[in-house]
Amino acid sequence: MAKLAEFTKKQYEFAAYIRNPKKNPAPSDVPEERMKVYRELFFNNSESFISSNFPVLRRITDDEKWFELVQDFFENHKNQTPYFPEIPEEFLSYLQNEREAAPSDPPFMLELAHYEWAEAAISAIEGDAPVDSPALQNDPLNQKIALSPVAWALSYHYPVHKISPQFQPQDAPETASCLVVYRNRQDDVGFMEINAVTYRLLQLLGENPGQAAKACLQQIADELKHPNPDAVINGGAQLLQNLSSRNIICCL
Repeated sequence: MAKLAEFTKKQYEFAAYIRNPKKNPAPSDVPEERMKVYRELFFNNSESFISSNFPVLRRITDDEKWFELVQDFFENHKNQTPYFPEIPEEFLSYLQNEREAAPSDPPFMLELAHYEWAEAAISAIEGDAPVDSPALQNDPLNQKIALSPVAWALSYHYPVHKISPQFQPQDAPETASCLVVYRNRQDDVGFMEINAVTYRLLQLLGENPGQAAKACLQQIADELKHPNPDAVINGGAQLLQNLSSRNIICCL
């Protein structure tokens, strides 16, 4: 038991040094040069993986602030998984729930991080994109439809899909940015900008798969208090065909 306790103590010392060598000494029986190599390996791999999954956030953040951000995550966040592919979700959770916002943070930072995380997440979740349905192409309004298991409807205050080092809005537009992120039959991930009607349609299908297409469009027309519901319904036919061709919706 004493040996086990000593080994556990060494593990904690090792991990503490890896997390922050400035605050924690290296284990006494391990050469510090070797510990520095371990530290650099762990940190650099984590930083590289985060950078590759949040490329726009990385590009708009100066080096000093970026490495401080990753170091704080690396040191203080308690990961719930040992798997590298799940680090983006851990980093997003840290940004949303643990890190205290800084005055220099762009106002769209959390939304941008969520948008970039969604791309990695949709590429990894289980499920297959549906095939383009002949029934939806031939008679779209009279089908029972569902959202693909690998498609999400997203809505943001800021136009996160347009943000770049050259475009960083400080005020949110009056109209939300609605998008759908999806994986197609070739397992390629795509984003499509959509309007509020399409967003609401996908939202309804996600909540209640198997609804009749015409009934969904009628509900949306009612919610909009549209003076001509038939225009919404008939216009929705082409929308349904387009969504099916992109493997975003399917027939049940």
